[in-house]
Amino acid sequence: MTAEHEVAVDAGTTLVVPPGEGRATRLSEGTRFSVVDVDGGQVGDLFAFNAGDLSEFASASHTRPLIQKLAPRPGDTIYTNLRRPILSLEEDLSPGRHDTLYAACDSQRYAMLGVTSPHRSCASNLSEAMLPFGGLAVPTPQPFNVFMEVDVDPAGNIKINPATSRPGDHLVFRALMDVVVALSSCPMDVNPISTGGITRLAIHIQ
Repeated sequence: MTAEHEVAVDAGTTLVVPPGEGRATRLSEGTRFSVVDVDGGQVGDLFAFNAGDLSEFASASHTRPLIQKLAPRPGDTIYTNLRRPILSLEEDLSPGRHDTLYAACDSQRYAMLGVTSPHRSCASNLSEAMLPFGGLAVPTPQPFNVFMEVDVDPAGNIKINPATSRPGDHLVFRALMDVVVALSSCPMDVNPISTGGITRLAIHIQ
């Protein structure tokens, strides 16, 4: 990944995330942006970092108790590991199923699933996407797994269902500080979390 992937962020810019890859962009406080499932059925790992201090990041584990929900809904705030607001979720034009429990896939996860050949992962996608911004300053944060459908039953058992998002479904966020937003089109093809193969996502700057 080189600086050529650090795309301009004028209003109307769309940053396409190729299937199974990751991209990142810097956004100013107050900027609205959409995370788009371009082709439908694709899970994405969304990350956000304080642009002035990349060791501060959007934290699912800090957000859940503050909003008292397993995943944010429109009107909710996403908080950092320092418990500061970083993003607000303004709209959700999708089935509304998103996960904050599953860690980003990584090489160890694929090895545990029996994959012996090199395989892209959301962790490596994030590391590559952050290179133009000085690199990843912390261990891979817990992502906000957009369009990922996870059920938790009363006994606490977890079940993953294939994504049901449709082409063009999207979420709209607002940056509450200057941020670097990173998005990975999850390359997981061993467990059926995405449908229709691994496809594109996009970040659209409004």
